[in-house]
Amino acid sequence: MVQQQADKAHLLVQALPYIQKFNNKTIVIKYGGNAMVTEALKDAVVRDIVLLSLVGINIVLVHGGGPEISQMLNRINKEPRFVDGLRYTDEETMEIVQQVLCGKVNKNIVSLINGVGGKAVGLSGMDGEMIRAVKLQGEKDYGLVGEIVSIDPKLLFDMLEKGYIPVVSGIAQGIDGEEFYNINADTAAAKLAVALGAIKLILLTDVRGVMIDQEDESTLLSRMTLSDIDKLKQRGILSGGMIPKLDCCADAILGGVERAHILDGRIEHSILIELLSDEGIGTMLTAEEEA
Repeated sequence: MVQQQADKAHLLVQALPYIQKFNNKTIVIKYGGNAMVTEALKDAVVRDIVLLSLVGINIVLVHGGGPEISQMLNRINKEPRFVDGLRYTDEETMEIVQQVLCGKVNKNIVSLINGVGGKAVGLSGMDGEMIRAVKLQGEKDYGLVGEIVSIDPKLLFDMLEKGYIPVVSGIAQGIDGEEFYNINADTAAAKLAVALGAIKLILLTDVRGVMIDQEDESTLLSRMTLSDIDKLKQRGILSGGMIPKLDCCADAILGGVERAHILDGRIEHSILIELLSDEGIGTMLTAEEEA
């Protein structure tokens, strides 16, 4: 019993310098994937967020909701469609996306945070014209998927100053004739992190991080620099959804965010382990190699 108590005390002492370093700093967390599916993981994520907020760290949570959107589309017998990893969003799908993200998912997260002692407020990118976008252009048609053209973080600064945890869904205000657009949550989180002057961007995903061998977790890269991304692309090691996630991390770093992290949201309390311990748990991206 005494040893267990000593171990707990050691963990708290180990966390102290990190808490001091991040005090009154802003961290943007993108929440989605499997971390949103099970009740145990939901509880772990919201408790991590509330703890960080209570020790003086400003947390902005940006969420997705892909599984819930697909479930709702299936209920109306509409087949979910993806183009280059992005959800094709026609007008009917956009109505579902807005209802699910701004309504059900957003308010459920707010309720969970408030239920464990946090002070959360639900927002979308349309509130206060926080996120403004135009239709994403390319060789293919993505429907009502948007490309962010500007971020106005004033509303978020106001909420943080009042002690709230903003919970943001990636629906953007259109400025080119459309009322609103569906925005990839990773992209929205990265752009918001830059606009807020965040010290960190955290992307919760469904894998341990960046691995040399996707079937072998022992090949996890715990640290990477921007130059490593191109090297891994050239070697064909990066594939699928990891490429746009790393590109979002790189955009954040180039925009002034000190570090970006890709964490496995399937591991309970992965946020606290990465931020407040010496070992860490995922892949950390920095501009240059650190001493």
